[in-house]
Amino acid sequence: MLELRGITKRFPGVVADDHVDFDLQRGEVHALLGENGAGKSTLMNILYGLYKPDEGEIRIGGKPVSFGSAKDAIEQGIGMVHQHFMLIPVMTVAENIVLAQEPTHAGVLLDFDAARERVRHLSETFSFAIDPDSRVERISVGQQQRVEILKALYRRADILILDEPTAVLTPQEAQELFGILRTLVREGMSVIFITHKLNEVLELADRITVLRRGKRIDTIPRAGATEQGLARMMVGRDVLLRLEKKAGQPGDPLLEVRHLHVEDDRHLPAVRDVSFEVRGGEIVGIAGVEGNGQTELVEAITGLRHPKSGEVVVAGRTISHGTARRMLDAGVGHIPEDRQRRGLVLEFSIAENIALHDYCYPPDSRYGWLFPGRLVQRARELIREFDVRGGGPQTRAAALSGGNQQKLVAAREVARDPKVLVAAQPTRGLDVGAIEFLHQRLVEERDEGRAILLISLELDEVLSLSDRILVIFEGQIVAEHASGATEEEIGVEMLGGRREAVA
Repeated sequence: MLELRGITKRFPGVVADDHVDFDLQRGEVHALLGENGAGKSTLMNILYGLYKPDEGEIRIGGKPVSFGSAKDAIEQGIGMVHQHFMLIPVMTVAENIVLAQEPTHAGVLLDFDAARERVRHLSETFSFAIDPDSRVERISVGQQQRVEILKALYRRADILILDEPTAVLTPQEAQELFGILRTLVREGMSVIFITHKLNEVLELADRITVLRRGKRIDTIPRAGATEQGLARMMVGRDVLLRLEKKAGQPGDPLLEVRHLHVEDDRHLPAVRDVSFEVRGGEIVGIAGVEGNGQTELVEAITGLRHPKSGEVVVAGRTISHGTARRMLDAGVGHIPEDRQRRGLVLEFSIAENIALHDYCYPPDSRYGWLFPGRLVQRARELIREFDVRGGGPQTRAAALSGGNQQKLVAAREVARDPKVLVAAQPTRGLDVGAIEFLHQRLVEERDEGRAILLISLELDEVLSLSDRILVIFEGQIVAEHASGATEEEIGVEMLGGRREAVA
């Protein structure tokens, strides 16, 4: 039902897609794999009418088509859920879904009751359980993604493009999404599924196409495919999917959290009497289902949220009334869970983003004078070291793919040589090669004596990297394990099982 033939797209200094062929059959899930910056999102943005190809042809139902905008693609039955959602936070679910196709009274006045009813009917048909009157800013990320899918269904899409759909979902939400996609496919919809997670590809896809550096490497059926084989196709070499590391050599505590109480945005308790320490030369992982206080805990440690009570101690120094600047100056690095909101200034260049913390210190500046050449040179070194693709030091951060934005944030924080590194969802949106590199780099930082606090929704990542694991449930630390704990044991504790047993 869909063919892309010889699609080529060039940007200044970069060939994003180089004569790429791709096809989609009715009622299938076709996965699109590739490293960060391999050209996956660019290819789909061309299909969705957001970019015009420099060369090549798009065919739908065997007929050549040309899209001048997303509106043209929507009219041809194509819907797309972007990696970073295209929703208006202050509007309701129903208002977002019917936007630009609003029902009216006599073709003049907006019919809000009809809009709500249509959205409610769609939601019930696909068991989405979303209130049409809820404001988007007040619903979870998983629900926001369902709103994006409902937008495509409302516009009667036959082809659904999902760009990194599980990057911001919990494992439970991801499984719910897969159930929804299987239902849609049974109804005759075709799905293009862009992801970095090889296990998801093998669970969901019918066929798999791999891109590498803008070129199509191969298209293969799921039958017989393996994670190791797909990783080799993506990266061009063998990839270590499970980290092998020697035991850590913990030293003195570099981060101490004492009786911390933190409230959320609604002034409700989010972190309740949490105490722990992270010593130099160890990685402490925090495991938990999303929404159990991890975000507020990280924000309190990094100075982004004032705790109601308790202390944060860095290298023996209690940081009172901590701000982000004070925590940075005290030696705390932070890879935030939301790279766009907390990690980058998207309109700044790569060089400017790397210098965000240290622009006021030598060698970046002296006596109030900034040295732009030094910023550019530093950025060039880190771009090469962390393999940030999609541009040079002067490229805007907004122009990078999500995975390369994540690499940029990680490069800046690791390169600052912090005493304590707080890594929240550090590999979100990264491909297998980049994950392997960052995991090895975190272990190297540990071995150099830094204290690393790892917060991740990926239980495999916590188990692989951590020397000790803390389990958080409803804002409290409910269990602690040395390395070697089982996934089943921690999974039960993440859902409050141990606390109930103790009670």
